[in-house]
Order: sequence, then C-alpha cells, then structure tokens
Amino acid sequence: MDSATSDRAALQATADNGLKIVVVGGFGVGKTTMVRSVSEIRPLNTEETMTRAGEAVDHLDGVQSKTSTTVAFDFGRITLDARSVLYLFGAPGQERFWFLWDRLFSGTLGAVVLVDTRRLADSWYAIDRLEHHGTPFIVACNDFGGPLHTEQQIREALALSDDVPLVECDARDRSSSKYVLITLVEHLYALSRGTAGSASTAAARPETAPEKTPEPTP
Repeated sequence: MDSATSDRAALQATADNGLKIVVVGGFGVGKTTMVRSVSEIRPLNTEETMTRAGEAVDHLDGVQSKTSTTVAFDFGRITLDARSVLYLFGAPGQERFWFLWDRLFSGTLGAVVLVDTRRLADSWYAIDRLEHHGTPFIVACNDFGGPLHTEQQIREALALSDDVPLVECDARDRSSSKYVLITLVEHLYALSRGTAGSASTAAARPETAPEKTPEPTP
C-alpha cells in the first residue's frame, strides 16, 4: 500500500506536550502508509528495496507484490491542539528487525497494532510484546479487501479482552488514520480515569465517534 503526502500547513516550532505513539504490526500491514497519510511533516522513513537475499528470511505470504520495506522505523508528527503533538513511530514488521521494538517502546504512551485480517497470526508478536511492556494499545484492522470477520471473531483470534478498542480503518486515508489515533488517545485518557471499558465500547462504533470527538488540528 502507498499514499502520497499532501501539503501541510506551517507548524509551531515548539509544543508543551510531546506524546510518543508507536504503530506496530506484521510485515506489510500498512504501518509506513499510515504514518505517511497522517503526518503533518514530510515523514522520515527508512525504506529499502527488497532483494532476493531477503527472500530466505522474510515471510512474503500474502505480500508478494511488496517491493520495499522499513529497516529501522518511520517517523511522523500530528498536532492535537496548540500545546500537544503526537510523535508517531512506525516499527519494522519483519521478524529479523523485531529486536528494535523494545527500544522503540521506551517512553511510549501507547500503541496502535495494525492488522491485516487475512493474516491475523502475524499480529501475535506485536500484542505479546506490548503486553510484556505493559504498554496500552488499540487494534486497527486495515482494509485490504479480504474476507469479512465479525468483531467477536477477530477478538477471539487475537485473544483481545473487551477493554481493548478494536476499529476498522484504511491506512491510505488521512481521515481514517486520524480516527485511529483519536481512538487511541481517548483510550489512554479513559485508562487514566479508570473508565477504559466504556471507551472501548464507544470506539467499536466508528459511526458515532466523530460526533463525540473533535479532530486534531489539520
């Protein structure tokens, strides 16, 4: 998946609150695409062309058409309000780069686990490491046009508890990616107030979220 980055408005030079968010998930689920689509700045990325040398170690099932891959991390930024910004870090998906994840998780406020419902098993490691670190997260199902699954089927497949928000998204679309980040911020706020259960219930209904939540400053 790919997405062109549109022109962004000029940003403030400083912010009082910098919030670090990590986007994780399996190989080829759209992490780089999400960071590109939502970032207000030209994203920093470490994509390299895939070669035959990597075929023996990278699992390409379901992503045979992929020609480039992240080898360190992606970085972007989005303004929440006049005082707060989100710093977005997209983690590499291949197993051979998983050793970088623990460092990326350092200082992270929360995470988005991006999944391809055609390859749900690829999301297990991301969820396991986040739970190991005690990092709050939500799960976003990226739209690849695969078979439809009910929310309950996805929760059971990923062993998600009811208090973990589960949403659908299209990582190529800026508004959709912004909604994912809003859902995560709401979830983190609910956790801080001890109301995470009600927050996850609201997040599971995208059609009602825009009425309750203002979008970040474009």
